[in-house]
Amino acid sequence: MTAEMRLSERLGSIKLSSTAKAAAAAERLRRQGADVVDLGVGEPDFPTPDNAKRAAVEAIERNFTRYTAIGGIPELREAVCRRHATDFGSQYAPEECMISVGGKHVIFNAIQSLIDPGDEAVIPVPFWMTYRDVVEYAGGQPVYVQTRESDGFRVTAAMIEVALTPRTRLVIVNSPSNPTGAVVERTEFEAILDLAHARGIWVLSDESYARFLYDTPLYSAGSHDVAHENLIISGSVSKTYAMTGWRIGYGLGPEPLIRAMTRLQSHTTTSPTSVAQAAALEALSGPQDSVAGMLSEYRARREYVLSRLGAMPGIAIRPPQGAFYVYPNVSEVMKQKACVTASEFASRLLEQELLAVVPGDAFGTSEHIRISYAASRAQLERGMDRLEKFVRGAS
Repeated sequence: MTAEMRLSERLGSIKLSSTAKAAAAAERLRRQGADVVDLGVGEPDFPTPDNAKRAAVEAIERNFTRYTAIGGIPELREAVCRRHATDFGSQYAPEECMISVGGKHVIFNAIQSLIDPGDEAVIPVPFWMTYRDVVEYAGGQPVYVQTRESDGFRVTAAMIEVALTPRTRLVIVNSPSNPTGAVVERTEFEAILDLAHARGIWVLSDESYARFLYDTPLYSAGSHDVAHENLIISGSVSKTYAMTGWRIGYGLGPEPLIRAMTRLQSHTTTSPTSVAQAAALEALSGPQDSVAGMLSEYRARREYVLSRLGAMPGIAIRPPQGAFYVYPNVSEVMKQKACVTASEFASRLLEQELLAVVPGDAFGTSEHIRISYAASRAQLERGMDRLEKFVRGAS
């Protein structure tokens, strides 16, 4: 007798990532021999810095291949705190730091440690879809704050304050933002932190792209001392050092929360990978030239993509202030092509022109697409040519 395939109800809140869907659709076409240009996945095309790769090889050669401390090796936690202090002026001790299997794992650990069924989490729109799904998986209720495209999708303390209720437990801020590249100004971020602190509400600051800023100085919520006891920071080496596949993230926060997150991690992944931790330690502690080099190249790519999009009829674009995404409004083109949703737009773009992008529906808006310029110049040129052909072509 075959066992009934019954999955847990809470798993119904978890949906496959839309970026993963876009990547899978593109890969299916590639396997069929199609020449797909993929501007959907947000992954640097740069190689991991040589010094980090050498550190991993050396770790293998000295047999550093066993379990480590659940929350990461002490040397790496110290390095995270030092780098964060150097770059952002924060003051975290190693016991206020944990290492996880990527920044996403930190976010999962934090939300599962903080949210009970019925708690509310304030999430600005557009949002990275993982926030919503993980809050719902914990039994919480996402409360969405609509930002304005005319203001560059920047969230403000006033917007968040209107959304707060007695059940609000957490506010999530991602700056620079995935998918928009919007950056919360320092004074506004501090106002958000002060507001949350006064109400006894936690702030989760996702700093995945914090070192890729084009128009403003580096800033971290961790440098604002007033909010320290109500703040958890999620960061990683994935984007900063082009180490996405190494899967190393870090959390910075009050020691009791870090202990709770580490306890949870002890029953999921146990420790992060030993060899990857060795590579991350060198990336954080060694020369930082690669970061500046990537930022310079991203800046040039951003200008190229903006210039191309600005010349396409029916597309409106707000220049991103950080990260490596553009989030153009394609509503006029959708009307011309009778596309009801951005997902339909993205599907037709892939089918007709073999160009993969992520539809805005994944991020809470219905008239946008996300384009990643973390791709080579050649790929960006081919991608923009294909998008322009699609936009200018008949419906």
